[in-house]
Formats: sequence, structure tokens, C-alpha cells
Amino acid sequence: MYPIIAKISTIVRNLIKLYGLRLSFFLGSRIAPDTTLQRAARLFSTPLPSSRARALATSTYGARETQIQVDDHAIATYVWGDPQSQPYVLFAHGWSSHGTRIAAWLPRLLADGYAVVAFDQPAHGRSPGRQATLPDFTRHLLAVGQHYGPAAAVIGHSLGGAATMLAMAKGLQAGRAVLIAPAADPIAAAERFADMMWIGANLCAPMFAYFERRVGITFEELQAHLNAPAIGRPALIVHDLEDRDVPWSEGERYARYWPDSRLLTTRGLGHRRVLDDNVVIAAGVRFLRGENVGEHLVSSPNLPFGVA
Repeated sequence: MYPIIAKISTIVRNLIKLYGLRLSFFLGSRIAPDTTLQRAARLFSTPLPSSRARALATSTYGARETQIQVDDHAIATYVWGDPQSQPYVLFAHGWSSHGTRIAAWLPRLLADGYAVVAFDQPAHGRSPGRQATLPDFTRHLLAVGQHYGPAAAVIGHSLGGAATMLAMAKGLQAGRAVLIAPAADPIAAAERFADMMWIGANLCAPMFAYFERRVGITFEELQAHLNAPAIGRPALIVHDLEDRDVPWSEGERYARYWPDSRLLTTRGLGHRRVLDDNVVIAAGVRFLRGENVGEHLVSSPNLPFGVA
């Protein structure tokens, strides 16, 4: 009984905190827009505090833990097998997540003879920092890939899927890619964040401009349909129809614009469970073996999208 009461109490406290934060943004958007803009920008680029605690409490599943210096700070990495003597799979985790989220894939990948490399992005898991952005995710993924050399494949989940696409467009060497619930549109993500936090519409455009000045690149330049066409490697896109965090349509966009890609649609797994699902993992491993998995989408001026 007491654990149930404690859980309910925690949920209630979190809801009160969330609605208090939303109300502060709602009022701040109107009363003190400049200050509220800076607060919103910090929050948008700050992972959930609880995510680091979860990562530190999670097993590393026998990984060899190392560190790589990127941007003058240490990035925590996890290695299973020997990437120098085996083909290896590189894993890119999502927002407020951590490298050992690849755990459910390990038995099948290791059984197929792959080594596996994962890492914690800045401000995530065991890596230092307080804030991160999609360009940070991309840059650190490129650095880890460069450190370990060409990968047999990259698996990216959520924002890690977006970083995988951008990194491969910038030259990350990988034979194949598996993108699971990948985010395709940072503009839409920022709008969802603003809507969730009750940030006034008057602050959306200034918030975009603030971030663009800060990271030195426009949100438009990071969109999937502008980068995926340049990638000449096969990809499997996996997305759930009931994903509430990143809409299925964003995964479909990847499959439309990535020339050599296929789309595997699931239902009832949402945004997080899809990464751990046994059917998805089996399909991903078959794809890594060279089998056709999912459907091929085609796009043309007269046929914006469709199944071929």
C-alpha cells in the first residue's frame, strides 16, 4: 500500500510542478517576454533532470566503459566486443536518454558477430554538461564515429535518429542506418514544446531566432527532407502510428526522401517501447543482414508519396 501511495504522491507533485511552470510561461509571455524567452530557450535545451538519475541507476550490461574527449570535455562511451577486429554497430540515443538504452538489442547483435559502441551525449547519462542541442548531438556522434572508425551500421532513436541522418550527410562512415522514431523537423519540435509549456505564440519566432543565433545554423537547414537525399546508404525507418512524442508522419518523411530506404510501421508501441520491441529488433537485425524489411516509399512531383 505504501509504495502505491508514494507513487501517487510523486505523480501529484510532478503535475503541480508542471502546471506551475506552464502558468509561469503563460503569464511571462505577456508580462516579461524577453526574460521568458531566455527561460524557454534554456528549458528547451536542458534534458529532464530525472533522466540522468535513471541513466546512472541503469546497468551497463558488462560494457567496457571509456571516455572520449570532445569539445574539451569527456564523453562517456560503452563498448561491447572489439570494434577494432569486429564489424561494429554505433548507437545514438535520444533526448533525455542514455547510451545503454541499446541493451535490448545487445544479445542479437553480439550473437551476429557485431561489436557495439554506445555513448552518452553531453548533459546526458555519465557525460558532463547541462544543455545540448541537435547540432551538439550531431557533432558528438561524428566524433565518436571518427574515433572508432567506419561502422557497419548506426542505430538512432528519436533525436538520435535525426543526429544520425545529419551526421551521415556530413560524412559519418556507416554501411547502413536504422532510425527508430526519428525526429524530422526541429521547427515542429519547437512548436510542440511551446504548445506543451503554454508559451505564447508571440515568443515562437523570437525563440527560433534566438536558437539560430546561438548554434549558428537555421532550423530549416536541419530538416530531414533537405539532408536525407544526399545519403547514399540503405536505411530502415521504424515508426509507430501511435507515437505521441514524434508523429509517424516524420518517420514517413524520412522514408520518402532518403533514396535507399524502407519504412516499417508499428502500432501500439509508442515512442519508447518501439526501441525495445522484439519484433522490431528482429526486423532490424534482418535488415542489417541485407534482407528487405518494410515498405519502399516513392516520391515524385506528380506523386508526393506512396507505397511502391
